[in-house]
Amino acid sequence: MDGRRIGRVLGLLARAYPEARCALAYGSPLELLIATILSAQCTDERVNRVTPALFRQFPTAEALARARLREVEAVIHSCGFYRQKARAIRACCRAILEEHGGEVPRRREELMRLQGVGRKTANVVLNEAYGVPAIAVDTHVLRTSNRLGWVETRDPLKAELRLLERVPRRWWGRLTLLLIHHGRRCCTARRPNCPACPVLRHCPYGERALSAL
Repeated sequence: MDGRRIGRVLGLLARAYPEARCALAYGSPLELLIATILSAQCTDERVNRVTPALFRQFPTAEALARARLREVEAVIHSCGFYRQKARAIRACCRAILEEHGGEVPRRREELMRLQGVGRKTANVVLNEAYGVPAIAVDTHVLRTSNRLGWVETRDPLKAELRLLERVPRRWWGRLTLLLIHHGRRCCTARRPNCPACPVLRHCPYGERALSAL
């Protein structure tokens, strides 16, 4: 599928999901960064229930950098893997203070040097907080882009690079949210609702699934 056809599919998804936006609640790049770290192996809904108390108690990178691990763990306990996440958050904030003057960096390479920050998290921060178009490949993006025939890989990095090659640049900033919404609402991992799919006629997987019925 060429870039123009992919653009048309994304246009259909944009009309189908006009409400598609970042599900994590945040008020600053730092809050988005911390919320995204917490979202690993955890639902956005759970993170959004935890972060208000976390940011009230530790409102700045300096406060988190100086926090006692037990205090952070107590607040984020319900997010899972809380010990690892607490250590990552504190180390991340210390690096932000010591190496970036207290500001969340704006470059992917610098973000990825922070503890607990991988490529997906860095791309989320770039795209959402700083308006730098980037594609964050999570399980929904990986699944739906494979089913649509845009990529043929289970490797998130390879999928991201392939999407950057094929998807028109004007869609880079919206692709992640559109495919996440589509993956949650329709193109689920189990029992996708292909008959109701807004892009069924552009989806090889859906056409095969319906022809097999």
